[in-house]
Amino acid sequence: MLRSMYSGVSGMRGFQAKLDVIGNNIANVNTTGFKAGRVMFKDILSQSMSGVTAPVAGSNGGVNAKQVGLGVSVSAIDTIHTPGSAMTTNVPLDLRIDGDGFFVVTPTDGGPQYLTRAGNFSLDAERQLVNSDGMLVVAAGGGVVPQLDDTIKSFTIGQDGQIVSVDEAGNAVPSGIFIGIAKVVNPGGLEKVGGNLYRVTPNANPGGTLEAVQANDSTLGTGAVISGELEMSNVDLTNEFTEMIVAQRGFQANSKIITTSDEILQTIVNLKQ
Repeated sequence: MLRSMYSGVSGMRGFQAKLDVIGNNIANVNTTGFKAGRVMFKDILSQSMSGVTAPVAGSNGGVNAKQVGLGVSVSAIDTIHTPGSAMTTNVPLDLRIDGDGFFVVTPTDGGPQYLTRAGNFSLDAERQLVNSDGMLVVAAGGGVVPQLDDTIKSFTIGQDGQIVSVDEAGNAVPSGIFIGIAKVVNPGGLEKVGGNLYRVTPNANPGGTLEAVQANDSTLGTGAVISGELEMSNVDLTNEFTEMIVAQRGFQANSKIITTSDEILQTIVNLKQ
C-alpha cells in the first residue's frame, strides 16, 4: 500500500484534532476565566531508503541519507495562560487576579482543592464565600474563608485579598481574613476538569503540592485581587477563525492525497485487464 495514503490519513486525524480544539475555544469565547488551547504537530518517524555515507579523503564525497516521512501526529495540546480582558461589573464579590496566580476552591473544608481564574463568587445562606458551583473559597494559609459575622452589613475586598468590613459609622475595619492565591510554576501542566477548574499535577508544581498564599505579594509573585471586575476568556476570535481556515484547507489537502493515492492504486489494478 502507498505510504502517501497513510500520511494523508494521519494528516486528516491531526487537523481534526485541531478543529476540535478550535471549536472548543470558540464555544468558550464568553466563558469567565477560560484559557484557550492550541494544537502542535510533529512528524512521525521517517523510513530510510538508504543510509549515510561518510566522505573518504582523496576518493569520494559523502552521501546524505534518503528518507521518506510517514505522516504527522499531535505533539501537544497546550493551554495558553495569557490574561483575558477585564469586564467591570461593580459587584463587590466579582474578583479578578491582575497578574499571576489562581483562586483556590474546595468542595468541603479539607477536601480536594482546585484552581480557577473565574472569580464570580457569592455568599450562600450560611454567609460562606462560594463559587457558582457551591465550592468554598480557600483563604491564605489554608482552610476555607470563614463565615462572615451577621453584624457585617457591608464589606470590600482589598488588592491583597483582605476582606474589610464597614461599620455603621462608615469606618473600614480590617478583618484579617485574606482570600488565598496559589502560584503555579508551570500553569501549562494543570489539568482541566471542567467548571472553570484546574487540578494540580506533578508537572505543574513539584510533587503536585498546592499552597494558598496572600495576593499582591511582590516577594511571592502573586497578582493583585481587583474587586468589581471579572477576567473574561482570552480567546481571540480573529486568530481562531484564521486557524480554522488553515485547518480546513489542511484537512482538504490531506483528503486529496488519499484520493490521488487511491487513483494510483486503481491504475495499478487496471494494468492487467
